[in-house]
Amino acid sequence: MYVVYLSYSRPVEEVEALLELHVQWLDRYFDAGVFIAAGRKDPRTGGMVLVKDIDRDRLDTILAEDPFVAVANYEGTKVNVTRAAEAFAALREV
Repeated sequence: MYVVYLSYSRPVEEVEALLELHVQWLDRYFDAGVFIAAGRKDPRTGGMVLVKDIDRDRLDTILAEDPFVAVANYEGTKVNVTRAAEAFAALREV
């Protein structure tokens, strides 16, 4: 899977202006089964998305579709989950 961190590069007012479109983008990929979890950083300097294990080129294409690309920088790291609590067993690499 991938852990993707977003860090805002523009003032929060510009982020807020794109929030509804960003949520629609999130919904599209949750519905498609690509995204596992997402949320804001605290303090609110960006966010995080957990993404299932997909081709890196596909991930880059999906991230480029996010309206927040105009107000945030992205850092995506592939993680090979080898241990997880039982409730998250499906995240382990098979």
